[in-house]
Amino acid sequence: MLNQAYVRYAKQSRAVMFKLLAILLLAALLQAMLLPRSSAATNDISGLQLNVKSAFLMDADTGQVLYQNNADEALPPASMTKMMTEYLVFKAIQDGKISWDQEITVQENAAKQIGSRVFLAVGDKHTVRELYIAMAVGSANDATTQLAETVGGSEEAFAKLMNETAKQLGMNDSHFINSTGLDRADMPEAYRPTSIEGETVMSAHDSALLAYHILKDYPEFLEYSKMQTYQFRERDKQPLVNWDWMLESNKNVQNFKKFAYPGVDGLKTGHTSNAGNCFTGTALQNGTRLIAVVMGVPGNSNDGKRFLETAKLFDYGFGSFEKKTLVQPKTAIAEHETLKVKKGGKKSVQVVTGQDVTVMLPKTSKVEAQLKEVVPTSDPLVAPLKQGDKVGKATYTYKDPVTQEEKSVTVDLVATEDVNKAGWFKLMLRAIGAFFSGLFKGIVNLF
Repeated sequence: MLNQAYVRYAKQSRAVMFKLLAILLLAALLQAMLLPRSSAATNDISGLQLNVKSAFLMDADTGQVLYQNNADEALPPASMTKMMTEYLVFKAIQDGKISWDQEITVQENAAKQIGSRVFLAVGDKHTVRELYIAMAVGSANDATTQLAETVGGSEEAFAKLMNETAKQLGMNDSHFINSTGLDRADMPEAYRPTSIEGETVMSAHDSALLAYHILKDYPEFLEYSKMQTYQFRERDKQPLVNWDWMLESNKNVQNFKKFAYPGVDGLKTGHTSNAGNCFTGTALQNGTRLIAVVMGVPGNSNDGKRFLETAKLFDYGFGSFEKKTLVQPKTAIAEHETLKVKKGGKKSVQVVTGQDVTVMLPKTSKVEAQLKEVVPTSDPLVAPLKQGDKVGKATYTYKDPVTQEEKSVTVDLVATEDVNKAGWFKLMLRAIGAFFSGLFKGIVNLF
């Protein structure tokens, strides 16, 4: 009886132990699944170890992707949102809706902003340029809001313009509710949007794309983003200090020199408790400009970790990639050296590529462009033609070694010579020749 009781006890103990072990394993699995992604550094085949939620690296000339890590997830961008405000203010100036020297009277919404600000009061008067620099250098929420209201009529209307522009620029993972990047709860209550839901979000990819368009459309923006300091008012005891500690010009500034990076001259930082630390930076070295984005870097806004993570991206981009020309400019394409011409002194015109195809590629990679098609502007071309005229396009494909995507690029084909229109007698003889040639071929085909 004792042996049987012992056996039953042992079996029950083992069953309890297995159940306990299963519960522990399940708990461990759930804990691993629920851990936030930002709690550990992310790894990838490039060997980078970035302590971020997402990151992106782009060639600023072509928009080519050099690195991406969780780059399409829409995340809180904090003050990187202001890049869209900066873009739209430049556009409004270009379109003649406002001017740099236009004086603006500060309204209540701007005066009630919290966070980074220049402490605007209702009734203060400042020029567009002064407010713009306060936004670009000091990330001032009040200056940003006042510019948004000036352009859009209200900040909510401006946010709708931001969303419309994002779609036009191909920013598919972005949504804006205000001009600053503040959370809805941190906006002045009376000015929180009622017709736009949710919170402001932007992916790392979209942030780089927005920076790409700023640099392409308004390169003069860099004159503002690279300013180290700005004295907003004469009476202010201290000037605004640029939140971008990576500026190359900071290499001799005691507090920032360990973050200063060669060639950095922009663009925008961001920080909130929800967003963590974010940064969209750009650097120019030896004729190559890169755009780097990091989002969700842990820590506080004063430890500079976001700049150290960005430096890893720039080191990788400048150190591992080089520009390679896949298609040479002003070069004839084999088997497509000429295009047909009608009504001309010549029946064809010699053509060459109008520009090169140059991409950023890993230094160890070998990539070749394959000709896909040659399409003339009309088939055949019609004389007269002038040297340098665009007379067609050539499309090439190649495999991107970073994304493994099939890429397609198109270059112009240009005439290398003049082709004058033929005289009526020559055209008549050519038509008679074509008639008898066609007639002869028809007879031959009968037999």
